[in-house]
Amino acid sequence: MTLTRQPVPGVGSKIRIEHKTPAGIAVDPQAAREVRSGVPRHKMPGTKERMMYTNILIPTDGSELAGKAVQDGIALAKRINAKATVLTVLLPFHMFTTDTQMLEDTPAQYKARMQKHAEKALGAVARAAQAAGVACETVQVEHEHPYQAIIDTARSKGCDLIVMASHGRHGISAIVLGSETVKVLTHSKIPVLVHR
Repeated sequence: MTLTRQPVPGVGSKIRIEHKTPAGIAVDPQAAREVRSGVPRHKMPGTKERMMYTNILIPTDGSELAGKAVQDGIALAKRINAKATVLTVLLPFHMFTTDTQMLEDTPAQYKARMQKHAEKALGAVARAAQAAGVACETVQVEHEHPYQAIIDTARSKGCDLIVMASHGRHGISAIVLGSETVKVLTHSKIPVLVHR
């Protein structure tokens, strides 16, 4: 592809984008308009190409850093007129665990407490999205591996971008479990935007 600037009397200059093909040179007028105007092709009037991202998955565990990622994810969705799908993943109860929250509860108490936590986190996000004027769907799933639940939900809900915090848990559980964000980055075929 060649980009050339041609002088035009009385106007200034005109940009010409050429693609070399076996048959010769083809001019791409759409690309030239995009470069001249500074407006991305997917936002130009009269184009039939879809928006880059239409449904953004935003996983949250209710932590402070995840909250910042949620805010930025909603702001991005508003800016590009996309839908937000917000997810929280609940870990199933285990009798043998290093998680002190599970050690102190019975299975029923743990489930009730986690359900309340999820409803609080998702409710706050839904209200923030509504205040920003962003369409928002909230999803809650129980899964042994949060990174897999994130990837599966993104696929099943038709999300084309995942916006998530660089980490959520703190302390020894973060070391033992590893970073869910790294696992999502490693296994996801959907683009991931990591918030620090």
